[in-house]
Amino acid sequence: MSSPAAAAAFTRDHALHRLREETFDVVVIGGGITGVGCALDAASRGLRTALVERDDFASGTSSKSSKLVHGGLRYLQQGDIRLVYEALAERQRLRHNAPHLVHLLPFLLPVFGGKGGVIPKKLARALGSAMWMYDLTGGARIGKLHKRISADEALAHMPTLRRDRLASSYLYYDAEADDARLTLTVARTAALDHGAVILNRTRVTAIGAPGDHTWFADHDVPLRLVEVEATLADGSTTTVEVRTASIINAAGVWVDEIRHLDEGVDPDSIRPAKGIHITVPWDKVRNDIAAVIPVPGDKRSVFVVPWGDFTFIGTTDTDYDGPVDDPQCTSDDIDYLLRAINGAVVEPLDRNDVLGTWAGLRPLVKQTDSGRTADLSRRHQVVHSASGVVTVSGGKLTTYREMAADAIDHLLAHVLTSSSIRSRVRRRTRTKRLRLRGAAGYDEALAVAAAPPFGLDADTVTHLADRFGGEAGQVLGLIASDPGLGSPIIHGLPYLAAEVVHAVRHEMAVTVDDVLSRRTRARLQLRDASAEAAGAVAELMAAELGWDAAHRDAEVSSYLASVAAERTSADLPVTALTPGSGS
Repeated sequence: MSSPAAAAAFTRDHALHRLREETFDVVVIGGGITGVGCALDAASRGLRTALVERDDFASGTSSKSSKLVHGGLRYLQQGDIRLVYEALAERQRLRHNAPHLVHLLPFLLPVFGGKGGVIPKKLARALGSAMWMYDLTGGARIGKLHKRISADEALAHMPTLRRDRLASSYLYYDAEADDARLTLTVARTAALDHGAVILNRTRVTAIGAPGDHTWFADHDVPLRLVEVEATLADGSTTTVEVRTASIINAAGVWVDEIRHLDEGVDPDSIRPAKGIHITVPWDKVRNDIAAVIPVPGDKRSVFVVPWGDFTFIGTTDTDYDGPVDDPQCTSDDIDYLLRAINGAVVEPLDRNDVLGTWAGLRPLVKQTDSGRTADLSRRHQVVHSASGVVTVSGGKLTTYREMAADAIDHLLAHVLTSSSIRSRVRRRTRTKRLRLRGAAGYDEALAVAAAPPFGLDADTVTHLADRFGGEAGQVLGLIASDPGLGSPIIHGLPYLAAEVVHAVRHEMAVTVDDVLSRRTRARLQLRDASAEAAGAVAELMAAELGWDAAHRDAEVSSYLASVAAERTSADLPVTALTPGSGS
């Protein structure tokens, strides 16, 4: 097998070649945050690792979260102190391992009193106790404790709040991250730094029994074949039989489909919960920090988070029994979030203010006594089948690294028990302090903003540093060779044409949707403006991927149809193509 140094590439052709030619200790199924976390943990311990994702990295739940790395105050209210403690410990590790992607974020918890108040004043003392518990379970690790602030101080952070009912409130700290970029960065770290084979657009079609293949360097290890169907650059497919000693099923809300391939029956172990978010102009809310707004007449709350010239609001948490491949925001979902925010502010928002939406499904582990999904634990579960397929399910974005470490621990304890494998791998996880791609050189990348090159401004250079870290120089290098690539692809958003080219060359982007939904977050921020830009993005991609005119036009048509379906499902109008004045 090639060494990690010799195999250091993150391209589909290279990965597909290795998938055909090599034999693996473990194949991970699923390219969301849990799957790529498993691949990094396994590869960094020395296991010969491959990962296959049937669509794009983070195309499911892992690009549709609340973009927060947090402990979860409501889990304290549910009495799950251990989960909060673990999540806050993982938050601190992520801030160390990916400082370019995970940033500290102050949160406002406003307290409203009076008749019909969202949070009665009599609960303020209980909230204060919860704040201290949050600090004690790990919040203090970041060096900032919560504090009680006056109504005037709260209004200074979010002047649109209803002053007539606002009482003294709370300020505390958590963190935020671009979920899709974090997922991609973990995948690239596994491949480029630890030799894992990582491949998107590769669907598992069959799982063989243990011992259905015999050749392996470790002669005492029975192998099995995983049949996959990979999509090629021209849209055709090819079938590959991957040789592996073990399998990890990290397919999120699709884990039961993979278990069905292995076990022959559907275990019905997942209870999907739908969460939706909306994006609105920042100047409609004017919050300079995030806020947690309890919903009138409900036991839930929503986040209100500033995002450049925008604010996003979410999430809902409802049972879902529809198709899991493409969950959509509905008109009722939009009404719920508008009602939530309008119960707390004096300047109401309406459907014309909704610039973007996203809907994701949380893969909650089904419980026989479970009530509403908002009350289900976000803990994860690791099990293995009679044939040895290890399934990891449940959990949350913040604790992905711990989930992955538990899955690999389980694999080594119950499946890969041969002495020949154990003698050459590390038994304990190495990822607690393993820095991700871009962490090195991040400070230097930020420093470039003091004297921006190529006619760029400081905000653009900072934007690149916060997305690529120390690898921002690769994007700047593209602009140096072609200054035209320094232009934004969408007016009002910071994403550059160079980022599109970089996404194709170095991040396995192969569709317009890959670029506009996940390599950038244009679709989530300005849905209709992203549709206007689809043609220009397709032109850039066509030059890199060798698309003919028919393929290019089909890509644009597919993206436009997807955007239109998203808008129609939520009963939303076409919105303005530029954001408001911004923060």
